[in-house]
Amino acid sequence: MFALSRGCKAFTRRNFSFPTRICNVGVRPVRHGVTSIAIGAEQQLSGTAQKWVGRWLLGCSGMVFGAVAIGGLTRLTESGLSMTDWHLFGKRPPLSHEEWTREFERYQQFPEYKQKNMGMSLSEFQFIWWMEYGHRQWGRTIGAFYALPAAYFWYRGYFNVFLKKRVLLCGVLLGCQGLLGWYMVKSGLEEDRFKEPADVPRVSQYRLMSHLGTAFVLYSVLLYTALRVRLPAAPVPQVTPAAARFRQLAHVTKGWVFLTAMSGALVAGLDAGLVYNSFPKMADRWVPSDLGALSPPLRNVTENPTTVQFDHRILGTTSLVLATVVGVLGRKKGPLQLPPRAHAAAATLAAAAWMQVGLGISTLLLYVPVWLASMHQCGSLAVLSASLWLTHELTHLRRLRK
Repeated sequence: MFALSRGCKAFTRRNFSFPTRICNVGVRPVRHGVTSIAIGAEQQLSGTAQKWVGRWLLGCSGMVFGAVAIGGLTRLTESGLSMTDWHLFGKRPPLSHEEWTREFERYQQFPEYKQKNMGMSLSEFQFIWWMEYGHRQWGRTIGAFYALPAAYFWYRGYFNVFLKKRVLLCGVLLGCQGLLGWYMVKSGLEEDRFKEPADVPRVSQYRLMSHLGTAFVLYSVLLYTALRVRLPAAPVPQVTPAAARFRQLAHVTKGWVFLTAMSGALVAGLDAGLVYNSFPKMADRWVPSDLGALSPPLRNVTENPTTVQFDHRILGTTSLVLATVVGVLGRKKGPLQLPPRAHAAAATLAAAAWMQVGLGISTLLLYVPVWLASMHQCGSLAVLSASLWLTHELTHLRRLRK
């Protein structure tokens, strides 16, 4: 078996009649038949650690993906304000009719019931309460699934310096995610924000974007780290100028996909998907007349539903163009000289982007059905996942060889 280490060496393996040259990666035999892979700060990770730490990180990223999906359903079913208190370790759900009645009476004291859900039945309240309760409990389950194995792996010495830093970073992000969740919900319970008759009780779109953005960052760090552990990027014999430019384009596309997703959070926070349900034009106009209705003008970018939807269309279309260019260029194997898996990753990114745009247009034209809007939200993470995979595969294309 072989271990990867820094350097550029030529070696000849038994059963091969020609030397194989690998740049930036040296290969040497390892005792006891265990594959050891160097990642991060060039510190080696044993085969056992690589297997279990990689599985754990992939599992955590999958659970965060699930949390985003459940959170989207909670928002789409307007369930997020049903629980009006927050406890670090959660609380027992109501078990009797009297307990449910007390919980319902507590909910009736807040703006959403007074201004929007007056006359709601107890059974209707129970549905939205269980949706929010499930979302919160899933978040706490992620915390346990993350913290307990992390402590065990750290104690057993499975983490090198690179992984220790990543584990601490993800722990901080996970804690911030929970606190931001309650901070977001709290904004929808404050009566001072809903004094006018036209005000709609809902969470702040800024806090919603922060909450979702933290989830996306946490997911990205977990998935990217898992890929580095379980599926190290393949080395390349030579970095061509075309390959270096392709890597830059891949990173720009990844950033643009993230920016588009954050604009989608503003769309969700303002219910902007319901203001113009036509495509490609908006009410028979390419540029709607109320694009700058608010004053000062900068408010329109984050507080005018029309402007927010218009911006999301532009950002989404740009993401599609970038991903398509990446997919087309990724098919050219000759001049780029990319690692083998990078071609598949580029094609996956382009396909995911087209799927996501199709879901977005369908969601708009059908007036935001819950199931389709949820798929659209999950689709944004799928596109981001593909872009993360691609940039991971291009890790060794950082600079031109001299």
